[in-house]
Parts: sequence; structure tokens; C-alpha cells
Amino acid sequence: MPGATVPEPAADPTGGAPAGAATAEAGRAGDIRTGDSHTGAPPRMATASSVVFTRVGLRRGNRAAIPLLIGLMPFALVVGVVSQGKGLSLLETLLMSALVYAGSSQLLALELWADPAPILAACLAAFAVNIRMAPMGAALAPWMDKLRGWRLWGTLGTIVDHSFALGVADIRSGGKDAGYLMGIGVVLWTAWILLVGVGHVMGGLVRLPPGHPLFFAATATFVALLVTLWRGLARDLWPWATAALVAVAALRLGLPQPVPLLAGALSGAALAAWRERRTP
Repeated sequence: MPGATVPEPAADPTGGAPAGAATAEAGRAGDIRTGDSHTGAPPRMATASSVVFTRVGLRRGNRAAIPLLIGLMPFALVVGVVSQGKGLSLLETLLMSALVYAGSSQLLALELWADPAPILAACLAAFAVNIRMAPMGAALAPWMDKLRGWRLWGTLGTIVDHSFALGVADIRSGGKDAGYLMGIGVVLWTAWILLVGVGHVMGGLVRLPPGHPLFFAATATFVALLVTLWRGLARDLWPWATAALVAVAALRLGLPQPVPLLAGALSGAALAAWRERRTP
């Protein structure tokens, strides 16, 4: 992972403790020193209340992403199998997975795949599915607003539902290291590309009947992640219940996907935002 190099502690010319000891002492006092080795800019001091982006956070995010691979694997394999069935080459499948990196949108686009390809319809459908990312970005603003350059764009480009859930949970618990979010995203993005490729290559062996339990793995993983977002009945009961009821009602009315999902998500988010504004 690219990042600033850490110099070896230099000896104090006055005969005292190494300079690194002073840095460590400052860290214990609540300060974090950051710098950019690529531009040669001098290190700058950030207070404990500011957002940082460190290699420690990246590694912590890498570790947090490993259990999520259990739910990611069957979903990625299915996307690879469907891509192979629709006639995409391995290279096309890998490029689509790396650039689009959105399982639901990829499956939706593949379902609409035809000759000639309905490009406008596929783009509109993908936009409708991924519009849920807008409120996610707003929820992650305490970190995102403080990032610049590759740290910002790398994090935004690898955010998915699972990394969002863990990131928000870390923010709510007082986390200040935005590297954690990108650490999760990089592992999931890399694994997604590799597993989709495996699904494409093994397309003839991984064909599963509709309704197979493995198709539910990604959903089950995300439902489990909701536990980390639950803040108690007083704060979350009504927004969550509203989102569920609106989504089910829209589905029962026969509205096409992803309208029920979007209606539920937006109604629940709107109620939660209104309640947060009223809370002193």
C-alpha cells in the first residue's frame, strides 16, 4: 500500500533520548504527526480530534474485511458465471468488475444484455440501483470531507454496502482513522475481481439452480452487519421500521425493482434525519 515512509529515530545531538521517543511521547499526548514523502512537504501536526489516514488504519481495515469474503464469494462467482453465459470474454468480465464494481448493477446490466445492447436502459437501471450511494456518502462525510487526492478517490471508488456499514459504525464509536474505510474497500475490490474471474473460468462447474441458498449469502452478510449500526430502540426503531414497511408496501403494490428498495431506503433515511435534527 503506498504511503509515507517512516524514518528511523534519529539520535538527539545533545545526548538525550532519540528523537523518535519525543514523537512517541507526543502521540501518547494525543497528537498525530503526518507528512507526505512524495511531495517533500514537512510533517504537520494534527490534534487528536482531527481525522487522519494512516497505514495502521489501512491494515486494520484489511483485517476487518476478511470475514466479509464469505458473503462476497458466492455473489462474485454468480456474476462471473452469468457473464460467461452472456458471452463476455474473461478480459471483458474483469474490466467490468474492476471499473463498475457493483454486483447488483452488473447483474442488472447482464440481465438486460442483448444485441444490440440497450446502453441507455442499462445505464438508467444502474443509476437507479446505485443512487443509494448518495446518502451513504453523506453519512461518511465526517471522514470524506477531510481527505484529498488519492486517499479520497481511492476510498470513494471502493465503497460498498459492507464497508459503509463498518465505516459508519467506526465513526459512531469515535474512530478518526479514515484509512480504515479504504483498507476494507481495497481488500473487497481485489477479491471481487479475482472471484468474478474464477466464476467466469469455472462457469460450467458453478452453475447453481435458481433459489440455491448460496444466492442469499451476500444478503445474509449485510443483514449481519446491521447489528453494528443498531443504536437502540429509542433511536433506530422507527426509521428502520418505516423503511421496512414502505419497501414491503411498494413490493406488494407490484412496483418494479429497484423502486421498493429505493422507497424504503429514502423514507427511512428521511425519518432518521428529521429525528436527528430534533434531538438536542
